[in-house]
Amino acid sequence: MSSKKAVVLLSGGLDSSTCVAMAKDQGLEVYGLSFAYGQRDTHELDAAKRVAKAMNINRHVIIDIDLRAFGGSALTDDIDVPKGCSSDQTNREIPVTYVPARNTIFLSFALAFAETLKSNDIYIGVNTLDYSGYPDCRPEYIAAFQDMARLATKIGVEGDTGVRIVTPLIDLTKAEIIKTGLGLGVDYSLTTSCYDPSEDGIACGQCDSCLLRLKGFEEIGNTDPIEYQHDL
Repeated sequence: MSSKKAVVLLSGGLDSSTCVAMAKDQGLEVYGLSFAYGQRDTHELDAAKRVAKAMNINRHVIIDIDLRAFGGSALTDDIDVPKGCSSDQTNREIPVTYVPARNTIFLSFALAFAETLKSNDIYIGVNTLDYSGYPDCRPEYIAAFQDMARLATKIGVEGDTGVRIVTPLIDLTKAEIIKTGLGLGVDYSLTTSCYDPSEDGIACGQCDSCLLRLKGFEEIGNTDPIEYQHDL
């Protein structure tokens, strides 16, 4: 009998790479799912490919969709990425880097992928402590999607256990996530978190995603292994 399978939403960032390591640590066969969704920067897809190769996942699928048709986000539209926001602002306001309904779209694809694989587990690296304030990262959202998945899928209505939306990072700080990943051998130099990198993919160090990442490494006394545009 083959080992159990898991679909992991793999952005190429710190959190999703940690999820890959955690799923593998549970003895699961990992199938990565990434998206070319019309984001202004595609360096994250390069990072996802690096992570998938380095961590020897079973299969890595990249889906092409184009959310530029709707716009409404600094990641898909001609809107400036905010820089230098305080942690209070980050936690209080939904920033313009929020992509409308992105996790719902991504999880729907993951649900279809999981059904074809006969997989019961979908891993997503959402987090409610050190995060950017996105509404589709909250536990109540995940619970609602879980209920929908149970109703909307063959695996959910034919007496199986259904598909679980697994959120192993949801109650961890960024520092705790990094510490967990390092303990599992994650090479964070392969990842990227920046919303507004240079043309050659060097992180800006000032967007809220960079600031949260840097804060996490600082809190555990480690240096972030990726390059930044300026000395920080």
